[in-house]
Amino acid sequence: MSENEIRVLYVQPGKYPEERTIPNTYEARQKLVGEDLTVCHPWRDNACIISNDAAQDLDLPPNRLYGYDGCIAGSFIVCGDSDDGLISLTDEQMAYYEKLYHHPIAFLPMVHSFLPMKCTPEQYEQFQRDGNKLKVKPIDHGER
Repeated sequence: MSENEIRVLYVQPGKYPEERTIPNTYEARQKLVGEDLTVCHPWRDNACIISNDAAQDLDLPPNRLYGYDGCIAGSFIVCGDSDDGLISLTDEQMAYYEKLYHHPIAFLPMVHSFLPMKCTPEQYEQFQRDGNKLKVKPIDHGER
């Protein structure tokens, strides 16, 4: 990895997170998450989330939970932040955030909210194909 690159965690809707090495440029981040970038710092360490600020306006799919009652829509990256700008995640941070965001989330629509459900990428694809409806196989109780 050159000094002009950073190691980030790339998180896409319906997929497992990927460790990526990207150029440390605004354009490289835009290529991953979209044109209108926003940075938030939800944790006490120096890690941050870079996501698309216009994700909801663009109707991008919900991706992962954010806080207790929100979600991040569209793809996002997790990277380090310092006084000198964005930096690579440490090995410990990479392991922590990969575990935190490992499972894709299917967001089941409810009347005034949503119900998040961990799933596999295959289950997520099936959920999307079925129009965001959970298909449950009936339990076979056998002869009674």
